[in-house]
Amino acid sequence: MNILKIVIATTLVAATGSVLAEASYPPEAPFVSTKTRAEVVAELQRASDQGSLNYAASAYPVLQPVASAKTRAEVNAELKRDTPVANREPDELRDNAGY
Repeated sequence: MNILKIVIATTLVAATGSVLAEASYPPEAPFVSTKTRAEVVAELQRASDQGSLNYAASAYPVLQPVASAKTRAEVNAELKRDTPVANREPDELRDNAGY
């Protein structure tokens, strides 16, 4: 008897969950457009011609390659020079101790 009640209760809970899953929240409001398709296309073309079109939402802009002013050896030397003492190797600290 108890097993039958548990099976029925589990079935009802599962059925209730699947029924509620179909409801949209928040309820969808009807959308009424204030512009025609032609007006939207014309506005998009105008923004593109003026250069005020925001490309960030649709695609990445093409970036120009940047030439480095330093060689790889210069960058590594600068990194070694500016690295905090806590991150340096023990041999390197002993060699640069000055005594």
